[in-house]
Amino acid sequence: MLPKYPDRVSIAHLPTPVEKMNRLTQHLGGPELYIKRDDQTGLATGGNKTRKLEFLVADALAKGCDHLVTTGAPQSNHCRQTAAAAARFGLGCSLVLRGNPPDIITGNILLDRLLGAHIYWAGERPCPEVVTEVMDELRAMGHKPYAIPLGGSNVMGATGYVLAMQELMNQLQTQNLNIDFIVFASSSGGTQAGIVLGAEIYGFRGRVLGISVDHPAEDLQTQVAALVTATATHLGLGGISLADKVEVNDDYIGEGYAKVGETEREAIQLTAQMEGILLDPVYTGRAMGGLIDLIRWGAFTRGQKVLFWHTGGTAALPAFVDKLLP
Repeated sequence: MLPKYPDRVSIAHLPTPVEKMNRLTQHLGGPELYIKRDDQTGLATGGNKTRKLEFLVADALAKGCDHLVTTGAPQSNHCRQTAAAAARFGLGCSLVLRGNPPDIITGNILLDRLLGAHIYWAGERPCPEVVTEVMDELRAMGHKPYAIPLGGSNVMGATGYVLAMQELMNQLQTQNLNIDFIVFASSSGGTQAGIVLGAEIYGFRGRVLGISVDHPAEDLQTQVAALVTATATHLGLGGISLADKVEVNDDYIGEGYAKVGETEREAIQLTAQMEGILLDPVYTGRAMGGLIDLIRWGAFTRGQKVLFWHTGGTAALPAFVDKLLP
């Protein structure tokens, strides 16, 4: 049975390329490395949330909403892409960012401002509490706001990555390429849920591994598995359970979310200098660092083919300059 996809808007540059990383492969001496370039989706420097927003914005428009509200960390890539999508469709946008405003406006915060988003700082308060207040204020002003969850990770957002797996499978068939592992950064779970479900629907025979950037593996596995089942139901596929297909590695969390260490530094510098590809400090740098370490201790064999799914985020790099350079 094939999914019954809801309506979507067209904002992403698709399909994103699949490229071989020849020099990095040779340098590490392990499996053949490929990369899926979702940093090239095109929405205000791109990223994985653009695929999710195609369905989330379509839902907001169908419901007659005129304002998008979402939340994230100060350098949230999701918030930046949401602000860009709102601008693209003439919608208002309010962002609730964790913590307090920084002394210097840079990275994604700069782009949020340029894109016209209204920024609310949660301070010591829980972000969902502030989101509720912002939604109430907007309604009192006569607006019809639409709330998008953290990372766009609900059934609408995950649907974007179910379709992304169809896209990838078509590319692999065209290139006559068999991939053994897909590896990517995982946090709020929507991207991984979509990839896991899409892999099942479209017959991917390899394994799917999420490198956690912040959550313990057991917690993230539970979260992703539940979202897989909910998304399958949303797409008319019934209550599919793929909990045994949800693989998470939490060995590379380090000091915590957005805390850049040697793992991220090396991965960002190595990928840039070997392939001319920029990773980000929070998600793809940590996931690539994990992949590099796994290769070094032999988790993958020389004959295997591994695809790293680049989920974007490079707009945040300037905000971490003091952590990335000697």
